[in-house]
Amino acid sequence: AAAGRGWARLGAPRPTGMLFGLQSSLHPFIAHPSYAPLAKLPLAERAAALRDPAVRARLLAEESRTGVIGRMLMSKWGQMFRIGDPPVYEPDPSTSAAAVAEQQGRSPEEVVLDWLADDDGRAFLFAPLAGFSEHTLDPILEMLEHPTTVVGLGDGGAHCGLICDASMCTYLLTHWVRDRPGGRLPLERAVQLHTAGNAELYGFDDRGTIAPGKRADLNLIDLAALRIGTPEMTFDLPADARRIVQRAEGYDLTMLAGQVTYEGGEPTGARPGRLVRA
Repeated sequence: AAAGRGWARLGAPRPTGMLFGLQSSLHPFIAHPSYAPLAKLPLAERAAALRDPAVRARLLAEESRTGVIGRMLMSKWGQMFRIGDPPVYEPDPSTSAAAVAEQQGRSPEEVVLDWLADDDGRAFLFAPLAGFSEHTLDPILEMLEHPTTVVGLGDGGAHCGLICDASMCTYLLTHWVRDRPGGRLPLERAVQLHTAGNAELYGFDDRGTIAPGKRADLNLIDLAALRIGTPEMTFDLPADARRIVQRAEGYDLTMLAGQVTYEGGEPTGARPGRLVRA
C-alpha cells in the first residue's frame, strides 16, 4: 500500500476466512438439491434433519449445484475446522475435517454434516481463505515483525453473513501478545501496530501517540481479562437481514477525542466520531 509517508506492507494479524454454518449465506451443502426444502425449516429442525439417516444419505449422494469456484471453496476439507469457544484461528491440522474423517474412517462430508448440526445449528466452521496454507501462523508473525508492516484489512462489514474479521484487533493482543505457544509479539509492538504505525502511514499527525497536543483517542484495556467471544449470527439489519457479530471482553474504557464512548463494554451514547481525511 502506498500513502503519503511512503510504502508499507498492509496485512492482517490472523487468517481471513469464511464461517460456514446453517445460518450463514454459504456452507458445503447449501447448493445440494435435497437441502432446498430443509432451508425453509426453523433452525433447530434443520439441524435435526441433518442427523436423520435418510436425509444424510440423500445429501451425501448428491453433488453441489454451484459453480466450480464455489465447489472448490466449500470442499477444502483440510482447511475446515470447528471454530470453538473461545474461537481458535490457529487450529491444529489434526482437527481439520479431512484429518478427523481419516481418523474415524469416514468421509469429510459426513464429519462436516455432524459439525453443522452442533448446538442446534448455531455452530460455525472456520474455513481460512488466506494466511494458513502451511497450517501455522509463523509467516504472519514474520510479517508482523517487519518494520514496514501496518495492520489492516479487517472485514467488519462486507460479506456479513459469511465473514467476520472485526475481532482482528483484539486477536493481535490476545493471541500474539498473551496466549500463543511459541513465537509472540512484544506488547509495545502490538500497540504500535494498532496506533502510531497506521497514523504515520496515512498522515494523521494529530493521533497515534499519547503526547501533549494530540487527540485523546485512548483504550483502557485489561489485558489479562481480554477475551474474544465465539461468532454468533444476529438478524438486526433492515428486513431482518443477517450479520455475524463477535463480542469482546476486557475493554474497560474507550475514549475518542477526549469523550468516553464505551465504559465496561457498554456504549455511553457519546458519538463524537466523524469522517476523517488526511
